[in-house]
Amino acid sequence: MAAKYADVIIDISHEKVDRPFQYKIPQELSDAVCAGVRVHVPFGRGNRDQTGYVVELSDQPDYPEEKMKSITSVDDLGITAQSIQIRTAYWMKRQYGATMIAALKTVLPVKQKLKQLERKKVTGCMPAAELLALAERCEGKHQPAKARVLRALAEEELLPYELIRQKLNVSPATLQALQRQGCLRIETESLYRNPVKPVLEKEQRVALSDTQQHIIDDVLQDYRAGCAGTYLLHGVTGSGKTEVYLGVIEQMIAMGKQAIVLIPEIALTYQTLLRFYKRFGDRVSVMNSTLSMGERYDQIRRAEDGEIDVIIGPRSALFTPFPNLGVIVVDEEHEGSYKSESMPKYHARETAVYIASMQHAAVILGSATPSMEAYYRAGKGEYKLYEMLDRHGNSTLPDVYTIDLREELKQGNRSVFSRKLRELMEQRLAAGEQTILFLNRRGYAGFISCRACGHVMKCPHCDVSLSEHRGGMLICHYCGYEERRPAKCPECGSGYLMGFKAGTEQIEEALHREFPDARVLRMDADTTRKKESYEQILSAFADEQADILVGTQMIVKGHDFPNVTLVGVLAADLSLNRNDYRAGERTFQLLTQAAGRAGRGDKKGEVVIQTYQPEHYSIVHAAKQDYGAFYEEEITYRDLMSYPPVSHMLAVLITSSDQDEGRKLCEEMTDIVNKRCVEDRGTNDTVQDTVQVIGPAEAAISRINDLYRHVFYVKHADYQRLVGIKDILELFCKEKELRNLTVQYDFDPMNTY
Repeated sequence: MAAKYADVIIDISHEKVDRPFQYKIPQELSDAVCAGVRVHVPFGRGNRDQTGYVVELSDQPDYPEEKMKSITSVDDLGITAQSIQIRTAYWMKRQYGATMIAALKTVLPVKQKLKQLERKKVTGCMPAAELLALAERCEGKHQPAKARVLRALAEEELLPYELIRQKLNVSPATLQALQRQGCLRIETESLYRNPVKPVLEKEQRVALSDTQQHIIDDVLQDYRAGCAGTYLLHGVTGSGKTEVYLGVIEQMIAMGKQAIVLIPEIALTYQTLLRFYKRFGDRVSVMNSTLSMGERYDQIRRAEDGEIDVIIGPRSALFTPFPNLGVIVVDEEHEGSYKSESMPKYHARETAVYIASMQHAAVILGSATPSMEAYYRAGKGEYKLYEMLDRHGNSTLPDVYTIDLREELKQGNRSVFSRKLRELMEQRLAAGEQTILFLNRRGYAGFISCRACGHVMKCPHCDVSLSEHRGGMLICHYCGYEERRPAKCPECGSGYLMGFKAGTEQIEEALHREFPDARVLRMDADTTRKKESYEQILSAFADEQADILVGTQMIVKGHDFPNVTLVGVLAADLSLNRNDYRAGERTFQLLTQAAGRAGRGDKKGEVVIQTYQPEHYSIVHAAKQDYGAFYEEEITYRDLMSYPPVSHMLAVLITSSDQDEGRKLCEEMTDIVNKRCVEDRGTNDTVQDTVQVIGPAEAAISRINDLYRHVFYVKHADYQRLVGIKDILELFCKEKELRNLTVQYDFDPMNTY
């Protein structure tokens, strides 16, 4: 049955969306009205005609129908940038679970009333001789200000407005009087705040390989044939994926199209922007959280007005309102930062595919270590897969050494640097080459492991590590299993049972102690708080003003430093033993990406991976840079445990100010899902057909800011089945009219709760 009512926002801007207005849908317009469409409605006491956008449809009126106005007509403008934004918000609300207001505020740009930058110029409207004659008459009438302007314009036909005002000391009233007399013309042009500093250096183009050219031609051939798709570009580090992006985008721009390039970290903006600016000049801009409100507003205006062709930024750049979008590039698509951690908890990869489908645009997903989801879909034919398994040019993959820290401990080395790593660092310092040291967390890991044998305390039911809580309890955050922390290792009986604690600051201090002459830079969340700190640190390292760069994940993602010939991964176990089913995948990705920073120039690179578990398949395959072998082993585990991407998972998080109320609601919602599963279950259902419910349980961090957190998980192979369960739970919560309780839905969560 067609919807009867439509919620309409009158002004499509971020600050207006708190106030949608409900209208009746006339019978004759029922087929034309849908989310995102532009409509005309009577508005206000005078029922003046206004345009608005439909943001949501409903069968239930919010107030008495006799007091409700009706939609007048539907605009036949086709798909506009604004309608795409509204439709995207509506899709996100349905697909990920959120209020429409939250979805709209994610998608719509902030359009606060900011003062527009302007530049004025003054042009003479008479020949120079007439201007001089008129200046003499003004002097005779004791009008020296007018005379100064006229004499200046006689010498120079065009002058900046501010120059006349300040240098010639002429008032606006005087200039306006001369304009009325027809002596001069004051022209105003709008200026954009441009966050991109001009780059004078021109690009030195490299010759494309046959593989690169084939991929570019194939993507563009599909696009011109009207069947643009989603393409997964699996290329080892240094294989030339960016050249493929540049080649496709260059052809898209030639066809009058625009491009969005997503990057996972703001830290990558500088190098990525440099590559694109050298190719496309000032038709490139950025969109990220470091911009001022004025800069963000102007980039949106430039995009809408067709002033730029390429926008670069993290996931929020996906919603840039380009009217002629041709391609969306998602670089390093495996990165967890592409998943929003606030409502709606959308993933940029899936959202990019949806936005592209509305605009008939292509999507290119690129990574040296594709996400399990992307590679799985490529295997099923949903994405077209291209592989680039050799480095471009003369560089080769680095040699990798895996160091067993258990052996280092046995031999008396208690330093954070293994003997092999210290030896190679000394060689680099002597040779004038650079080193990157990577610690994949700023803080410390919550897992407990044995320093003697490497055994990690794990949940017997979920195959994830237990987290240590106060009171000496080890807890599984998937199923709620608990056990008391043992005094000795249950595997070997050793007393060396402890958590790993090391941060980038401690590493920097250790470097200064052991290599006092080395120049060290540190890059983590503490050293990159200021607006341009990313560029300053990376530029200094690229200019070889430092010998060693130590940092967290942001230093191993996509950067290209030709003089870096050594990368040290100080503690691979920090990511390996997180209480998360993605721990193995994340570890493989981080180690492979880190190794990829070494030897990207003409010099051979070396990598040292320090670990307590050198036999773990993630570390073994990362050392060999063998994604295929890792994928086959990991997907078997995911299939066995019904984890994404083989099955899908819905996490339901309840937060409450009262612990008992939160626990009760979590139990009630779990019961609803369990009851529904029993009703829907068929007699011949397989495990894949069955909805699995895990929990309820307290969240990993059970209280944040005095709010208690409870969680349960639902797994099923069909994503839409989980969406249906989410809809049932949303209706239940709406009917309960919850107070002091919030419910959040997260599909295929990147992190456990």
